[in-house]
Amino acid sequence: MTTRENENAAGKPAAEHADHGEHDGHDGHDHGGSGHAGHSHGVAADADRRYLTAALVLIGAFIVIEVTVGILAGSLALITDAGHMVTDAFAIGLALVAMRLAARPARGRWTYGFKRAEILSAQINGITFLVLAVWFTYEAIRRLIAPPDVEGGLVIVTAAVGIVINVVAAWLISRANRSSLNVEGAYQHILNDLWAFIATLVSGVVVLTTGFARADAIASLIVAALMLKSGITLVRESWRIFLEAAPTGIDPDAVGTDLASVDGVTEIHDLHIWTITSGFPALSAHVLVEPGDDCHRVRDRLQGRLRERYAITHTTLQVDHADPAVLAIGSTRAHCEDPHGAVHTR
Repeated sequence: MTTRENENAAGKPAAEHADHGEHDGHDGHDHGGSGHAGHSHGVAADADRRYLTAALVLIGAFIVIEVTVGILAGSLALITDAGHMVTDAFAIGLALVAMRLAARPARGRWTYGFKRAEILSAQINGITFLVLAVWFTYEAIRRLIAPPDVEGGLVIVTAAVGIVINVVAAWLISRANRSSLNVEGAYQHILNDLWAFIATLVSGVVVLTTGFARADAIASLIVAALMLKSGITLVRESWRIFLEAAPTGIDPDAVGTDLASVDGVTEIHDLHIWTITSGFPALSAHVLVEPGDDCHRVRDRLQGRLRERYAITHTTLQVDHADPAVLAIGSTRAHCEDPHGAVHTR
């Protein structure tokens, strides 16, 4: 029985098992093993939600004030800033929901639980950014062509308050768990908001002192550009995870070559490295070891190297003895019916 079969028979999620593996009691093949000790899977269940909640309340209250003043002042820049902050509030709200979902244990058909809830929310947040960026760009261009009257004084006061609000909100979120793509994204967005409010403050000063009303639309374009950048980053990173790409900074070919150099290993193939959620990389591979060598000992060596060099602790390794024919030069590998990916040998 393989490790996966043992875990299913026990009815326990993989994350509850420590570094373990089960092998057949003979010298045949189809040995499996997996290690799950010492994980920190994405959003921690004990993350301090109070800081996120406080930041959400603070931003939500200011959004209402900013939209109201923006309408009264006729300032698109203020309304654009409010739209930017709506996406920040949305990101924080989704992060709070994702934290609760991610804390649920894996059971039934949800073998990883809801670990990817925060990735889904990050993607939704990124798409929202892109949609709002397009809308605000259109409105800004329209106002560049036909600029309306803008109350520079109201814009200056509101933007100044917005800078203070964003500084406080950024401080609150910085004290929460930022290992989550969603929480870190919200933190970065609020920092971007600071630049947006600075641009709005400058536009208000320009309008008040020179009467150049188009400064408001120009500030809106700057904010839209910041939203576009943040949206692209979030969508790109979330898609990398959904499409099972290797974690940023890890080269699967280099990992495969490194693992193949471990004593006792003759070949590594069907190697997969992906990310379940932020901070939760996973790896699976088919490992062939020298005939007569101890599969358990080789598996332990591989797991130790993955843990120490690549911080990958969630592994599923199918460890088999290599047939003599596999070791022959120019032989045909028959270990896998459907082999895929690069083959790494000593």
